[in-house]
Amino acid sequence: MHILIVEDDPNIAELASIHLRDLPAEVTIRNQGWQGLDEAMSGRYDFLVLDLMLPGLSGLEICRQLRQRKQFIPILMLTARSEESDKIAGLEIGADDYLTKPFSPGEFLARVKSILRRTKRESQQLEHQLIRLERGGLSMDLESRTVQKGATRIELTTKEFDLLQLFMQNPGRPYTRIEILDEIWGEQFEGMEHTVNSHINRLRTKIEHNLSRPNFILTAWGIGYKFNDEL
Repeated sequence: MHILIVEDDPNIAELASIHLRDLPAEVTIRNQGWQGLDEAMSGRYDFLVLDLMLPGLSGLEICRQLRQRKQFIPILMLTARSEESDKIAGLEIGADDYLTKPFSPGEFLARVKSILRRTKRESQQLEHQLIRLERGGLSMDLESRTVQKGATRIELTTKEFDLLQLFMQNPGRPYTRIEILDEIWGEQFEGMEHTVNSHINRLRTKIEHNLSRPNFILTAWGIGYKFNDEL
């Protein structure tokens, strides 16, 4: 783990680094705002300890720019101020937690570990969401490429699986038959649009309870097909 400390008080920065190395972690210290922003933007760090008041560029502005640029590094913000407005400002622009100086080493490490546990849990939840799709009792495991309706395993061909994945990842979006051909078969596929119809019909036969009134893959009249976004 590589942690960046942006703190202009050398004593606080060194004290924090000593305890962070016990995690264990590799620690880099910067004491200027612009230096800190450049380092944090490099993508080399797993955690950021960020002072609010810095020469050159404030910690609030560093945090704001990181979040605007989609850098989601966990941030513990430090400040000598204790006003509630400062805490709210830091948290609202994307800091994960806030610690007022002076602080004990024990509390500092506890806050860091708490943020790390929370971000790890959120990362695992996101990873689970990315490999598993669930809607209306229908579930897809993208890693094992399996599909279940309730407790029943449904056997799909490769193209049927790819079709269902396309629809379930984009519920409510209508696709034309040409768009489906491009997405599933590729631009060089020379088949006709009826190929899409036949695959949709076979897929519906396997996943729908009532073919006359499909619940999952709906006909988007005048366009093509879409996945039911009300499930």
